[in-house]
Amino acid sequence: MIEISHLTHVYPGSRKSPARLAIDDLSLAIGDGEFCILSGPNGSGKSTLFRILCGMALPSSGTISVGGFDLLKEPAKARAQMAVVFQSPAVDKHLSVAENLRLQAALYGLHGGDYQARLAEAVDWTDLKDRLADKVDTLSGGLARQVELAKCLLTRPAILLLDEPTTGLDPSSRRNFISALHRIQRDRKMTVLMTSHIFSEAEDADRVAIMKEGRLLALDSPQVLRARLGHEMVVVQSRRADVLERKIQTDLGLKTRHYGDEIRLEETSNGDSLPVLERLLSHYRADIDSIAIKQPTLEDVFIHLTGRSAEQIEREQLESHTP
Repeated sequence: MIEISHLTHVYPGSRKSPARLAIDDLSLAIGDGEFCILSGPNGSGKSTLFRILCGMALPSSGTISVGGFDLLKEPAKARAQMAVVFQSPAVDKHLSVAENLRLQAALYGLHGGDYQARLAEAVDWTDLKDRLADKVDTLSGGLARQVELAKCLLTRPAILLLDEPTTGLDPSSRRNFISALHRIQRDRKMTVLMTSHIFSEAEDADRVAIMKEGRLLALDSPQVLRARLGHEMVVVQSRRADVLERKIQTDLGLKTRHYGDEIRLEETSNGDSLPVLERLLSHYRADIDSIAIKQPTLEDVFIHLTGRSAEQIEREQLESHTP
């Protein structure tokens, strides 16, 4: 349903800043009815890719097919296949839920009985059925997000694009939104591409794509991605991580990866994690704040590939949106 081939995008330079390569020869295909999560640190190119897919920016080169139509040559036909939930709210908070939905329907020429049927269908999964007359600015963040998704579903899209749709939601609202999204996607057999850095949201995805510096680093199911790191790893926390890492490498000859105060020994998947843990404690107990054997998660895969944690990305995003 979405086929990206050799896509490249360069932001032109100026007197004050050089040209910047945002997407570097990216090829990616997303199948009919697939749920795909797109992730990457700030500057990875995922936001630029999202803007291009939505028709808000033109790439420097490459091709994109959406629902069988060339997005660059037949943009109207391609965009007719999809709906978009942006990271920033795209509903009018001064209007009621019903008014927002009615406005969306009018833009697509939906009226009368057809609109009523679509409306019932679009809000059936939500907690909005008794709140249609309420203004959006009186709703919780989770309910306001439901309005955005219901608005998109009015048009019965074949493809749904979502850009960090759970940003700002509390954990309970986030889980409810993602659970509902999966249910709708399965029931309607929609193709979904969603950007996210919250890896619990990716556990039930069909595939996860990880980008860095405009390139695709990995694209596979969550199970296969986790298996890349083996069955378990030893993770050490230390306030003197730089010093301790050098000791481990020099004295014990073990390969490590270092992220902030955390040292990971990821190549311990052959049942030798416990002996490694015991060796570390016997040599460096005074330097170790905590140590554990853990199963790899998607966030571990992400850190392994990009060198960044979800916590770092979330902090950077908050800072970038702070005036």
